[in-house]
Amino acid sequence: MSKFKAAAIQMRTGTDPKKNAETFEALVREAAAKGATYVQSPEMTGAMVRDAEARQTAFTTEDKDLIAATAARLARELGIYIHVGSTAIVREDGKLANRALLLSPEGKTIATYDKIHMFDVDLDNGESWRESSAYEPGTQAVVAELPFAKLGFGICYDVRFPQLFRAEALAGANVLSAPAAFTRQTGEAHWHVLQRARAIENGAFMISAAQGGKHEDGRETYGHSIIVDPWGKVLAEADHDEPGVIVAEIDTSLSTAARGKIPNLKNAREFSVSSVTASEGEPLRGAAS
Repeated sequence: MSKFKAAAIQMRTGTDPKKNAETFEALVREAAAKGATYVQSPEMTGAMVRDAEARQTAFTTEDKDLIAATAARLARELGIYIHVGSTAIVREDGKLANRALLLSPEGKTIATYDKIHMFDVDLDNGESWRESSAYEPGTQAVVAELPFAKLGFGICYDVRFPQLFRAEALAGANVLSAPAAFTRQTGEAHWHVLQRARAIENGAFMISAAQGGKHEDGRETYGHSIIVDPWGKVLAEADHDEPGVIVAEIDTSLSTAARGKIPNLKNAREFSVSSVTASEGEPLRGAAS
């Protein structure tokens, strides 16, 4: 089976996990009603909380997490796969993980992925983020084999690290994902080109649900949830920052076809890098590094 209908739900997650779970449920039900058998939510589906003290009460372990429980119940009731783009989970060591969860139609968690690359940046206009001060980075890329696709995981800032998605594509992934809470500033500049680039260079579908709008904790996110095919064509997009659902028909045989036309995964070669120093009157000399 190579065809399925995918949905990405766009949210404006607040600070109250209960309200967020209710919104999540309504949007998942809407996606399922539109025929989606795979539904993806954005990064930080459960709650978006900037205050360090508030995070201590908002987040809990995976077995007690409200979004994880809601996703399991809905997956089982609706008979679909639900990909929680991420939610904050307290690990066994007490540290927080920015964790994706994939639930089967039986309501079982069949895969998890902890965000590897932490969003530690200083942007224009004084906007500054230090994700590593709140979350422990993951160390393991993940590819989940589903009946209709092989799904590679990423979260938000991961999309700027093509080596992650290349490794997943080489491991067989024909659908890649980067559910996100992109800032408005970075989203306006780079969201579309990064999503299309990851799809094109790996000959894979890219599905990325997003957060959008002005959130209760003060941040502003870009929205524009998107589904891109292996040739870089945008199949569906939420062309706004409001909550909602987008759907698209996915045929993973198109990934096989794209990789057959441009077999860059097979054509990649190992290489070294040389650094050269130019001194006046002397020829350039390279030193392997």
